[in-house]
Amino acid sequence: MRRMPERGEVWLADLDPARGTEPGKTRPVLIVQAQALLDAGHPSTLIVPLATNLVEDAEPLRVRVPISAGLRAESDLLVDQLRAIDNRRLVQGPLGHLPPTLVARVNLALREVLDLT
Repeated sequence: MRRMPERGEVWLADLDPARGTEPGKTRPVLIVQAQALLDAGHPSTLIVPLATNLVEDAEPLRVRVPISAGLRAESDLLVDQLRAIDNRRLVQGPLGHLPPTLVARVNLALREVLDLT
């Protein structure tokens, strides 16, 4: 049995089929859902996709992630592409876990993008 993800972990997720500007294909995603919902076995998970197509100075829409947390290349978290996915889309993981300082930057970016500041 596969274990449930934890907040701050990076997993591979199958995001196909994509529509419009949505990122597709199987790619790394950051788990951002509240740990209480994850622990309860909620059937969907809030994620932020990662991309290797880097854009400079794009915070809060993008947060840079260095090669770490199981990533093979420097990547951008696409904070403006936050979405809920069915847990069956999580195909492999965890690949790694982001350090607390980077999770704090993602939290701030999410608050800004969602106008929760």
